[in-house]
Amino acid sequence: MQPMPMLTCSSVTGSSEWYQRALGLTSAHGGDEYEMLMADDRLVLQLHEHDAHEHPYLVRDGEAFGNGVAVWFETADYAAAVERAQSSGAEVLEDDHVNPLAQHREIWLRDPDGYVVVVSSPFGQT
Repeated sequence: MQPMPMLTCSSVTGSSEWYQRALGLTSAHGGDEYEMLMADDRLVLQLHEHDAHEHPYLVRDGEAFGNGVAVWFETADYAAAVERAQSSGAEVLEDDHVNPLAQHREIWLRDPDGYVVVVSSPFGQT
């Protein structure tokens, strides 16, 4: 089994551009209501317009996006990912640091809809 999270967005196009710029993901679908984002030819994230009618249960009325959710990405080229994220203009919540409990490096970002996005090095790479 492989997770393929789908996040609801206020602007699929804007969020797609953010993930491409900040994380280096690539578009495999494109569009105003739905997007598939890839890393190394593998689907890693889906984006969906929050008020698209075919999935009315994705967001409850009055609830904020991203509350309590962290979208986590591990990358073998962590240094390049940190450089990309920092130079993209993304909001950095916690800059590059060692997480001693997880035994890796990580950087915490916030996407345009308020989701917390974490990029980490593989386990044991501190």
